[in-house]
Amino acid sequence: MKRDPDQYMPIATLTRIMRCVLPDHAKVADDAKETIQECVSEFISFITNEANERCHREYRRTVTPNDVVAAMEGLGFGNYVEPLTVFINKHRAQQDCCPPPRQATHQPLPPPPQMARLPAVDGYVPSPPAVDVANYLEMPQMRDYFVGPYRGGGGGGEQFDPFK
Repeated sequence: MKRDPDQYMPIATLTRIMRCVLPDHAKVADDAKETIQECVSEFISFITNEANERCHREYRRTVTPNDVVAAMEGLGFGNYVEPLTVFINKHRAQQDCCPPPRQATHQPLPPPPQMARLPAVDGYVPSPPAVDVANYLEMPQMRDYFVGPYRGGGGGGEQFDPFK
């Protein structure tokens, strides 16, 4: 039977954890690693499913660490609750001390530049200044606003440029 690797915890991660616990001279057979991988993944799924059901009962969509702790206690793993709570508190303290680096956010394009309005003198409104189209489109914000895939009728995806 072929295994789906997406439903299991990575074997390299488990091997690294096992090496920390086992003596240096110990060797673990590949089939034993696969068995441990299946057991660990099933355990994680079991706890996560219970925490998710708790969230559904409380009409929430986000599983929190407190949900995981409550799920472990509810499923009979109470002896793991205290060490897990200590770990969560240390992790939160570390996050408060050193916040993670900010993610780069996508900045929206600025609006196209507006032409200055000249005041009307005695009912006369001057015509707008002439625009050099070639240089106008060299401004990146203008190219992004006016040149893009043509989505109108006819034509098969060619570029639409209103200045040609």
